[in-house]
Amino acid sequence: MKAAVFYGPGDIRIEDKDKPKPSPGEILIKIKNCAVCGTDVRIYSYGQANVKPPHIIGHEIAGVISEVGEGVESYREGERVTVVTCVGCGVCDFCLDGRVNLCKKLKAIGYYYSGGFAEYMIVPREAVQEGNILPLPEDLPFDEATLAEPLSCCINGQEYLNIDMGDTVVVIGAGPIGCMHVELAKVSGATKIILADISSQRLKLAQRIKADIYVNSQEEDLVKRVLEETKGEGADVVITACPSPQAQQQALEMIRSRGRISFFGGLPHDRSKVTLDTNIIHYKEISIYGAFASHHLQYKKAIELLSSGRIEGKKFITHHFPLDQLAEAIQKVKKGEALKAVVIME
Repeated sequence: MKAAVFYGPGDIRIEDKDKPKPSPGEILIKIKNCAVCGTDVRIYSYGQANVKPPHIIGHEIAGVISEVGEGVESYREGERVTVVTCVGCGVCDFCLDGRVNLCKKLKAIGYYYSGGFAEYMIVPREAVQEGNILPLPEDLPFDEATLAEPLSCCINGQEYLNIDMGDTVVVIGAGPIGCMHVELAKVSGATKIILADISSQRLKLAQRIKADIYVNSQEEDLVKRVLEETKGEGADVVITACPSPQAQQQALEMIRSRGRISFFGGLPHDRSKVTLDTNIIHYKEISIYGAFASHHLQYKKAIELLSSGRIEGKKFITHHFPLDQLAEAIQKVKKGEALKAVVIME
């Protein structure tokens, strides 16, 4: 089979490898599409502690079950599927509660286990046992199905926020994650959605999502604009969908009393200590939430939203690439020239 193997920062090689054979308890998936995530960009650019080269990355996966290992039940060859990224220990409180993404012994497809930038991928026994293989509706195209993973992460972030009819929502960061947050806020009934970014190119790509207001915060004071749009009250919800300490600080300056903030985008380790005015949190009764990855039920919600058309996956996908152009696809995403790039295996 053909596979893209990560050897280190800036070094991905297309190689011919033996087609894997599933051991007892495992499942072999024929990958149809695998989308490029911002994390893939970071791994390719800088490496990552939980990715040990040489390694096949990629975790936004859609494909077909090719072969079922001995002892596996409830799955059949030819079934259209996606794979939940997070694989937990299965026995801790968080795993038993269904929140496998918070397991302290978390392992993940495309990080610890081999991922989807290959023609075939083994789903490990632990993931099969935990039900990480989820069926896809026949009417959901494979490229759009790859969006279930990032969309499920956004669902995880917004479950804390309780966005409701009439809310004003500000999303800082106009990449694919920010755009998904815009679409989810629409589904929840938000009346006014403001999307901000420092890149005019990103904002131009994001026009296909149709937020109510676009703000280039490199050219305009975002806090001032949000206060103007809300008659001085501030936004009900602010989501920082970018790795920016300044965005986290600004979120507190533009939130209304009893507002909700999601620090959705993680920060670089060397910039993760941020000075915040906690008196704003205290006197305005602000709630601030974190969000990391997602779990099975959120994947299922994402698949339902995509297959029903409530969220149109095709709006997010701007580029398709063959596997041997994976490095080019990653560079397109890194430069902000693609909203969502999907790699096609055939």
